Amino acid sequence: MKGIKPPKLILLIDDETSIQELVHACLSDLAGWTVITVSSAQEGLKRLASERPDVILLDLLMPGMNGITFIQNLYKNPAARTIPIILLTVQAGYFTPKKLQQLGVIDAIAKPFNPVTLPEMIAQTLGWNAPVEE
Repeated sequence: MKGIKPPKLILLIDDETSIQELVHACLSDLAGWTVITVSSAQEGLKRLASERPDVILLDLLMPGMNGITFIQNLYKNPAARTIPIILLTVQAGYFTPKKLQQLGVIDAIAKPFNPVTLPEMIAQTLGWNAPVEE
């Protein structure tokens, strides 16, 4: 069948279970995307050994390895360094476009966010077609 593409694959790295559940629900239900959730940056790096997501949604403040260290480790892997990263953090206001570029991140979405508009925000940031609501 022509024109049918597999759903986008999203890797969410966030230690808050409530955020994992909310993001998973709104991205899979509203946009039809496949969402993999992990609770730590270390788990995220392990998943990237076997998964190739279309985007990584990354919290910065996590126990153990924080988001900045995750990004530094990610960029050591040539195969993974091309995966776009969007920060999903309470610190989003801290990041100017220049700081985001220096980090190698394409955008920062502030927590708390509007779950209904989250898929559209991600799609717009990445230049994807707007998710279709059924």
